[in-house]
Amino acid sequence: MTESKHRLAFVSPVFLFPNDSGGKIRTTNILRGLKGGAFEIILLSVATPEQQQRWTVEIEATCDVFLSWLPNASLPRWRRAVDLLDQLPVNVTVDQSVHGSAAVEGMIKQYCPDVVVFDFVHSAVLLPKILPKSSVCFTHNVESEIFARHAAKAPNWMRRWLWTSQHKKMSRFESDSLSRFSAVVAVSERDAEFFTNTLRIKNVKSIPTGVDLNFFNWQKPLEVKAGTVATIVFTGSMDWEANVDGVYFFLKEVWPLVLMGCPSARFIVVGRNPPASLMAVGKSMQHVEFTGFVDDVRPYVHAAHVFVIPLLVGGGTRIKAFEAMAMGCPIVSTSIGMEGLGAVAQKHFLQCDDAVSVANAILELVAAPELRNNISRHARHLVEQQFGHRVAADAFEKICLSVME
Repeated sequence: MTESKHRLAFVSPVFLFPNDSGGKIRTTNILRGLKGGAFEIILLSVATPEQQQRWTVEIEATCDVFLSWLPNASLPRWRRAVDLLDQLPVNVTVDQSVHGSAAVEGMIKQYCPDVVVFDFVHSAVLLPKILPKSSVCFTHNVESEIFARHAAKAPNWMRRWLWTSQHKKMSRFESDSLSRFSAVVAVSERDAEFFTNTLRIKNVKSIPTGVDLNFFNWQKPLEVKAGTVATIVFTGSMDWEANVDGVYFFLKEVWPLVLMGCPSARFIVVGRNPPASLMAVGKSMQHVEFTGFVDDVRPYVHAAHVFVIPLLVGGGTRIKAFEAMAMGCPIVSTSIGMEGLGAVAQKHFLQCDDAVSVANAILELVAAPELRNNISRHARHLVEQQFGHRVAADAFEKICLSVME
């Protein structure tokens, strides 16, 4: 370690590679931007020896020192159901770890970092009883809000009760945990205002979501010529409930309307671990494809005519939106899908909140090359001006330096 630099320890409850979810992508971009700056970076994460060996190059690009603890043993589904009765919200119990808590305390004792950053509010379950003087929680969503939205959209009383119960638990956990940190970093002004005004958390800062503009290069939207198959794409982790809910809504209510106007159109869902029940719905419909995990989403987005974000619940900001905007694929989204991004509806994307409007917007983009080009260029310009990954990393570094002061 370089003595002249401050030390920043970053605690991640998940192994960051492969970058197959928005949170992993955002965190990795921040760490890559921080490395070589004001801090020596210590990354502490759950990881197996096999993961460390396979992703050595990627790990080295994010930190100066990598430390780890072993993951918990996988639990059967019935045991996970028991966690619903725990006082903690179910997505926090997953991150509870005796090994993880011990690793955090050992790292703090050995390296005496000037700042400790905990990634996601879930990671607060690993907090030591006494935190270092300078501590930061990097939040990617308002987690309690996501549970509340699921409860509001629940199709029956049982699910409504379940989501409401989880919402109450997460509201308590989120409020109690965030109040312990020296500072809280949010990914949008909207989230920051919620933490400040609703949860009464002090010293909340927001940073933009960063995108690697060279990696996600812009290409002019594809033309729809005679004989061309209009392609609609969605990207996102398909083991996240909000994405599953959104794609189900799209398949059942939107896709039949799109096919009525464009019978040859195809819909591609790009993302890891799609549930069998959702894939069965897709197989029962025309021209629907699930790719599962892919190493690189860019070929799928560049080959598409429209990028859809049909989310009905969710929180934080969607990395997928910035990536699509950077690559030039015009977006059709619900208001929740683009919430907190600073993008202007009907200029940077087409906003629709019901099935008929979403379908009509898709068909309009397919039929109107000038509209596709205008939205594509405006969206790329917005990302270039405000959301380059260096901008986000620099903002994060300044917050960490200010916490030390």
